[in-house]
Amino acid sequence: MAYSEFNLNKFIKTFNLHQSQEPLFNHIQPLEANPWLKETLAKGMQLVINSEKSRSELIVMPILLASRELNQNCFSIYSGENLDVNPEQGLKGECDFILTYTPVLPTIQSPIIVIVEAKKHDIENSLGQCAAQMLGARLFNNNAIETIFGCVTSGEIWQFLKLEAEWIHIDKNHYYINELENILGIFQTIINFYRVLLNKPGEPNEMVPS
Repeated sequence: MAYSEFNLNKFIKTFNLHQSQEPLFNHIQPLEANPWLKETLAKGMQLVINSEKSRSELIVMPILLASRELNQNCFSIYSGENLDVNPEQGLKGECDFILTYTPVLPTIQSPIIVIVEAKKHDIENSLGQCAAQMLGARLFNNNAIETIFGCVTSGEIWQFLKLEAEWIHIDKNHYYINELENILGIFQTIINFYRVLLNKPGEPNEMVPS
C-alpha cells in the first residue's frame, strides 16, 4: 500500500482523523504574475495534453518557481521524490511535489507543502492521496511542524488542504488557472504563515490562513 491508494474516507478511518470543508483563505491578496510566468503558461496551455508529466512541467512547476522567486528563494521544490515514513501504514511512495522551507539540499528536510497532480483531472478522487502525503510530511518532521498544507491540481483547477492537529481541512473553494493572481496569493499566504511559525525573516505581511 502507498499514498496513491488512499481515498479520503480510507485516510480518515485509517488514521482516526476528522475532516471539515470550509473556506481556508478568507482574505486573499492577489499577486500580479510576472510577464515570464504569463508567457510561459500561455505557451504551455497550448501544448498540454492529458498527461500528468506535461501538466507538471508546463503549468505547475512555472507557478511554483514564480512563487519561489517572489519569496527570495526561501523554499525549495522537490519533484518526484519518495517520502517513505511508515510503509506498514501505507505512508510511502512518490510525491509529485514537495516544498520545504529550507535552502536547496541533497535530501528533503522540513517539508511544509505537498502537491498532488490529479489523476484524470479528478480533483476529489486525489484528496485522500494528498492528505496521506501531508500526514507523511508531518511525521517526517517528527511532528515538529504540526500544520501542513497540501494542494491537488489538474493544472487548470487547484484545491487546497490544511492538516492541523487531528483535523484535515479541505478548502470549499476551487481556484482556476484564469485566477492566477489568487493562486499566487494563496501560496504567498502559506509561505507567510511558515515565515512567522518558523521565525524566518522576510517582508512583513499580515496574511495568515484562518
